[in-house]
Amino acid sequence: MSKKNVDQKGRFRNKIISFRVSEEEAKLLERRVLLSGLTKQDYIINSILGKEIVVYGNPFVFRSLHDELIHFANLYGTSIDSDDEEMMVWVLEMILAMRSKDKTIVKP
Repeated sequence: MSKKNVDQKGRFRNKIISFRVSEEEAKLLERRVLLSGLTKQDYIINSILGKEIVVYGNPFVFRSLHDELIHFANLYGTSIDSDDEEMMVWVLEMILAMRSKDKTIVKP
């Protein structure tokens, strides 16, 4: 029998919800999860429930930001697809918000 999964408020998470996504949607979701610093489960739950996604700067998040910026630099001079454009806006909003305070609230 598997270990009970309890969230921060002491609630048991015993319901499983699954869904299918395309390869492009999966990559975009993974990039957003890495930048948020949350677990994929917490990111999806917060997004679905319309909660704010608060990003706290830590080495993992900064490394993900670095990787995204390198990705954008490599795109310079090439055509940008809508997923990359969306991620670029999200990353820039996050960087600008991080300049002014220690936590960043980004739109899901």
